Amino acid sequence: MAKNLVIVESPAKARTVGRFLGRDYEVKASLGHVRDLPSGDLGVAVDNGFTPKYVVPKEKNKVIADLKKSSKDAETIYLATDPDREGEAISWHLVNAAGWQKRPVQRVVFHQITEDAINEAFRDTREIDMRLVNAQQARRVLDRLVGYQLSPLLWRKIQRGLSAGRVQSVALKLVVDREREIEAFVSKEYWTIEAVLKQHNGNAGKTARFNAKLQGVKGQRKGIDLDSEATANMVTSALSNASYLVADVQKKEVRTRPAPPFITSTLQQEASRKLRFSAKRTMALAQQLYEGLSIGSEGSVGLITYMRTDSVHVALSALRETVAYIREHYGSKYLPRAPRVFTKKAKGAQEAHEAIRPTAISRSPAVVKPHVTSDQFKLYELIWKRMLASQMADTVSDSTRIDIDARGPNTEERTYLFRATGSVMKFPGFRSLYLEDRDDPAEDDDNQRSLPELRVGERLDCLDLLSEQHFTQPPPRYNEASLIRKLEEEGIGRPSTYAPILSIIIDRNYATKEQNRLKPTELGKVVSNQLANHFPTIMDVGFTAGMEQNLDDIARGEKEWVPVLRDFYDPFQEALTSATEEMPRVRVEEPSEETCDLCEKPMVIKTGRFGRFLACTGFPECKGRKPLKQEGSTSAAEAMPKVQVAEPSDEKCDLCEQPMVVKTGRYGRFLACTGFPKCKGKKPLSLGVKCSNCDTGELVERRGRGRTFYGCTNYPQCTFTLSRRPLPESCPECRGILVSSGRNAVRCSSCSYRGPIPERELAEAGV
Repeated sequence: MAKNLVIVESPAKARTVGRFLGRDYEVKASLGHVRDLPSGDLGVAVDNGFTPKYVVPKEKNKVIADLKKSSKDAETIYLATDPDREGEAISWHLVNAAGWQKRPVQRVVFHQITEDAINEAFRDTREIDMRLVNAQQARRVLDRLVGYQLSPLLWRKIQRGLSAGRVQSVALKLVVDREREIEAFVSKEYWTIEAVLKQHNGNAGKTARFNAKLQGVKGQRKGIDLDSEATANMVTSALSNASYLVADVQKKEVRTRPAPPFITSTLQQEASRKLRFSAKRTMALAQQLYEGLSIGSEGSVGLITYMRTDSVHVALSALRETVAYIREHYGSKYLPRAPRVFTKKAKGAQEAHEAIRPTAISRSPAVVKPHVTSDQFKLYELIWKRMLASQMADTVSDSTRIDIDARGPNTEERTYLFRATGSVMKFPGFRSLYLEDRDDPAEDDDNQRSLPELRVGERLDCLDLLSEQHFTQPPPRYNEASLIRKLEEEGIGRPSTYAPILSIIIDRNYATKEQNRLKPTELGKVVSNQLANHFPTIMDVGFTAGMEQNLDDIARGEKEWVPVLRDFYDPFQEALTSATEEMPRVRVEEPSEETCDLCEKPMVIKTGRFGRFLACTGFPECKGRKPLKQEGSTSAAEAMPKVQVAEPSDEKCDLCEQPMVVKTGRYGRFLACTGFPKCKGKKPLSLGVKCSNCDTGELVERRGRGRTFYGCTNYPQCTFTLSRRPLPESCPECRGILVSSGRNAVRCSSCSYRGPIPERELAEAGV
């Protein structure tokens, strides 16, 4: 019998940790939370100091019984749940649910699952930190008070099935407010003028042409307002016979530093930009990389450090390892004078975690690739490159700015100022490996070009004057990356909440994705407007950020959690009472192109208790209704012309290396080369789930006999299939494949496990 019991959260983590501890330790998994607030009622005794009424869910009774049995002969019980507030709370719940209050219990914290980190953690155990537990309790109770009282109000006033949350609703408001900005935006016309120049009497074959943009009139602080074609033509006419002289030349060396290693929010943003992964998908993959995967002869090992973090700190040992790797593979010239130490944190950062980095920089993507899925590899490569680049030398460029005076017989004593800018990279530094993407391509200044060597007073020849019409553009809609960045900047939410917030907004039909941008639906606008009108405090960005600060203060022991809840709850209850009486009933309707079969009036899309349907606008005189035709249905769908819709992907064709797109054929969705018909390259679309039968193939969507199913890429050697869509998460009991099983439910394809969709952070998102 093992002398000690160690408890982690997941079986994958248990297997990896167990490899390093030896026979004296038995490692078991709690499978996440073992206690929570009840699902059927509020579960908070408001009049008794906001005391939570915790219960053990039925599906966790077996887990608790198993842990109790395993602990009977254990000398010490080690609680090794995740190193954050929620992990601390899970440890505390374990002690209370299993009745271990009088047993020798120690808390173990590690940020990476490697042998050295685990051994060090077990040498430095501690007691459960009740400050962190209370901060998590406060968040859980706070979100329950809001969600369980606001959501029923929305059911009564708008429609059933809606949800509201303390953080989720503020995020929705940001999306809706941005849409209002776009709708209210009035585009204005403006023109730009550029001169195409070259050195006077220069050899046309050797002297490069370059463009200089008109800045304004020299000596005038305000630029020229080129608001019409007529104004632009007037200026170009005045400049038709002008002389161009170099007025000023400024050169300087510009150094660009690499970005720090990833934190949770920047990982989600960059994975969205570069890999087109949703925040939810990114976190699911990162969890798998953290908990451990089998890497050849190494066995199961954690590939990255803990993925819920808002710190850019990196351990000294990891810095040394990274510096040594760069010196060996790139040379000393690619190293800065001293290792970079990043200290900047996100607003309101919580625990002093490490940044997200590989547990071993020597474990390169090429080493990992044969042992992981395609999506796991892509995310690992992104994390590995970002960490390595963060310790590489600066990119060095020569930047040049040339001011040019233009004056002539038609300029009426005015001197027009033109400016040309250019940049030439002298040393690539970290950019030889990694370049951070931008949310808005217009922010990128890397499109500058080189300029000829010029001196002050030198005469230039104008080859052409180019005028171009433009229109001011509204601010872009948020995509997942830019919304996460906004939430982080405002101090709203925490690392574990960003992914579920975005999932809820889309799953509740509060917003849809158009060209990867979040567009609020009519339902989302109505919900946001009603909440903003009747709960202005809760929907205020500053107030929500302030509440996050209060939770941080509780975690540091600077505030007590019950008074913080009381200060919030009393005004909230008053607003809730007023809203119950004053909030008007609103029925959300969306226009459609259908007409009623009974009276031929237009029909609208409504949402009832059984979902969306078409209803006659003549109601109540006409009660005509019919089901809403889904994609692929008959009648109207059949009458429409067939259009092959291709979705972009990040895959490249194995035959010609051109980009591939996602198409749908008679056998399901697949990847096809954009070079078709010249190149007929195609391959199946992977779901990022390994086949449980052969363990080398991946599951892909297929279609046969009029139905969709999921099969292995190694067919016909492997004939494994599933009739239901597999999920990227594994079964918490046997590590088998989880499949969808009704609304918000899953089941295991290998064992008898049944449970909810495994979203660890839904509670923190304020459902």
